[in-house]
Amino acid sequence: MADVLLRGAGITRRWGGVVAVNGVSIELARGEVHALIGTNGAGKTTLVNVLSGEVAASAGSVELRGADVTRWPQPRRARAGLGRTYQRNTIFPQFTVLENCRLAAQARFPAPWRWWEDASRCLACMEAARAAILRAGLTGVADRPAGLLSHGEKRQLEVAVCLATSPQVLLFDEPLAGMGAEETERMLQVLAGLRANHAILLVEHDMDAVFRVADRISVLVDGSMIASGSPAEVRANADVQNAYLGHA
Repeated sequence: MADVLLRGAGITRRWGGVVAVNGVSIELARGEVHALIGTNGAGKTTLVNVLSGEVAASAGSVELRGADVTRWPQPRRARAGLGRTYQRNTIFPQFTVLENCRLAAQARFPAPWRWWEDASRCLACMEAARAAILRAGLTGVADRPAGLLSHGEKRQLEVAVCLATSPQVLLFDEPLAGMGAEETERMLQVLAGLRANHAILLVEHDMDAVFRVADRISVLVDGSMIASGSPAEVRANADVQNAYLGHA
């Protein structure tokens, strides 16, 4: 049996009269990269926002590691093991790579009663930050200000910041956006290295990368899921070809 870490059942999100996500069910299992594809406006980011707790579901439920978290806010879900990245960089450009990751790790080891101590002396935080940097492939630039990184390195830093909180479920929203071939290759290697111990949802428009790295693909059209299966099954699906991929 698959070790399902995150499950969304019948998720619907309405904005007034607009239904952005319509009755979508999805499961993320440890050891798998589950790609979510669809055209702009299909509801992909809205679904991620509901799963992460940034947006409340209008209907349906979300289960994280066996617990019903439908009414949990984002910080509580993060503490329970859910991490995500965004389409735009959310790093602190004036801080080093290590400092960015240490700040994220501090959320795991809060000590407000020790306000007089230098946060950099938190050994657990520093260990978590360095481990995240290693897994994201940024060890060589750990002491470089984040604002001086290349675009691809900044996207890797987003992943490292996410990893510093020790999540088991990873929601990656277009991590390959704007990357060249070499940067894309590095990021795909990072994702491959994370697969074994995490459940990963990958929202992405780069179809070559999606079909290369994904174990399972789900397709959204106008807020509804029209197909979900292996890459071969999705590629051969007539509805997907008509709505998104196009005919060969």
